[in-house]
Amino acid sequence: MVKKRKRFSAEFKSRVAIEAIKELQTINELASNFGVHPNQISLWKKQLREKVPEIFSDRRIKSEQADDRLKARLYEEIGRLKIELDWLKKKFKGLR
Repeated sequence: MVKKRKRFSAEFKSRVAIEAIKELQTINELASNFGVHPNQISLWKKQLREKVPEIFSDRRIKSEQADDRLKARLYEEIGRLKIELDWLKKKFKGLR
């Protein structure tokens, strides 16, 4: 018999990780309450602690700005290629 893996939403994972960071209950108690293996909760807690500084860092903003510049450049390229394609289609029809 093959067990199906459970998929948890990001909201659920964050809620469990935040509860683990609060340390009002043990990891085992949280695991029992949420129906998740204690190792999984420890992993989510570790991931949360590692990612929190990024939320407040300037690098994240710079990364988003770089993504926006890349998107703009790609959209420009798509526009140029579409114009070239339309021109080639028009020229090809004229050769027939």
